[in-house]
Amino acid sequence: MNVVLKPAKHLRGEVRLPGDKSITHRAMMISALAEGTSEIVGSSSAADPMSTLDCLRALGVERHTTRESLLIRGRGLRKLLKPQHVLDAGNSGTTIRLLTGILAGQAFSSMITGDDALRKRPMKRVIDPLMQMGARIEATESQTPPLKISPANRLHGIDYVLPVPSAQVKSAILLAGLHAEGTTRVTEPVATRDHTERMLGLTVKVSDGTRFVEVNGGQSFEARKFNVPGDISAATFFIVAGCLIQNSELHIAGVGLNPTRTAILGILLEMGAKMQIEKIESSDPEPIGNITVRSSPLRNVRIDPDLIPSLIDEIPALAVAGAIARGRFEVRGASELRVKESDRVKSISQNLKKLGVQAEEYEDGIAFEGENELIPSTPLDSYGDHRIAMAMGVASLVAAKEVEVRSAECVDISFPGFWDVLKSLTA
Repeated sequence: MNVVLKPAKHLRGEVRLPGDKSITHRAMMISALAEGTSEIVGSSSAADPMSTLDCLRALGVERHTTRESLLIRGRGLRKLLKPQHVLDAGNSGTTIRLLTGILAGQAFSSMITGDDALRKRPMKRVIDPLMQMGARIEATESQTPPLKISPANRLHGIDYVLPVPSAQVKSAILLAGLHAEGTTRVTEPVATRDHTERMLGLTVKVSDGTRFVEVNGGQSFEARKFNVPGDISAATFFIVAGCLIQNSELHIAGVGLNPTRTAILGILLEMGAKMQIEKIESSDPEPIGNITVRSSPLRNVRIDPDLIPSLIDEIPALAVAGAIARGRFEVRGASELRVKESDRVKSISQNLKKLGVQAEEYEDGIAFEGENELIPSTPLDSYGDHRIAMAMGVASLVAAKEVEVRSAECVDISFPGFWDVLKSLTA
């Protein structure tokens, strides 16, 4: 499906976001391992979390959907059932990496794979620590899916220092640690999103900027209620659009404001975004709030490479803001962009060039001069990547003339209905 967008005169209205994808994945998996029936309110119905739900169903996990929530009947630790077929994670890196941590502790063999894009994504980073714990995992020669997980005699706790900042790897180790003997400890020289440890109530210590997260194996836990806030990564596209398009005012309700996810808000505020953030009092482990954004002249600022792990998913939207903002835009220390749903450095660069922006690619990032008039020469391409598609949708609204975005249906991976919401705000 291709989408054609015209330049927007303004954006106005209230944005309702899908539930946070990262939190939805984890709530589903933790519910599956709990004792009793958990309730997940506000879960995302996007394709990626549905891949997790389908895999859990194949592992014997029962679920029921009501008007307001998703109910998951947990089976408890080490009590999942052997699947009757190869598990399919679709396009979801979170699904395959986190589930591999859970499957490593089960008493049966399993195999998990995904679509063409997922089968190219690196898995060695999660395989290595799990095998140190005693897991038995086989991958392709290039350490990509499909993954075959065989029963281990036993898993044992390890003390592991993350060589690359990755919340997915951290979470896979912690979930495997639930099934292991002893204590599993993950050390993060650079902090990553902390949803898993919040939801499990794990011990977290910080010393000289380094985080230590511990989980004790073998402990059972009760079912609970999870409230999933709106996805801040999805919100970023609307915040950027609201800043860039004149005479705009958008209200975004119920956004997750987890401190490990809000680096993008700090960057945009430093760039000059006229943004009000109202925190809502809540007893949930995940903070939540409302954001109002208005048209704002932006200027590019230096982005500390240490912040990149905290805003890696927001860089496509940030690059669009940088193309319009004053000054030079530069992101470095972001080699992880190369191994996302697409090579996002290349995807961003190629699309910006089609809009007349002379972008320079680096192995670990991208740079270009700002204050560009975006004049499309050819249709833009999503490269099958939902965040690239949404970023190019925002770019289309600030372009000098009508723009076509190809293969735009991939937004369903994280935000079904994104195009309808975007167009409704221009009315």
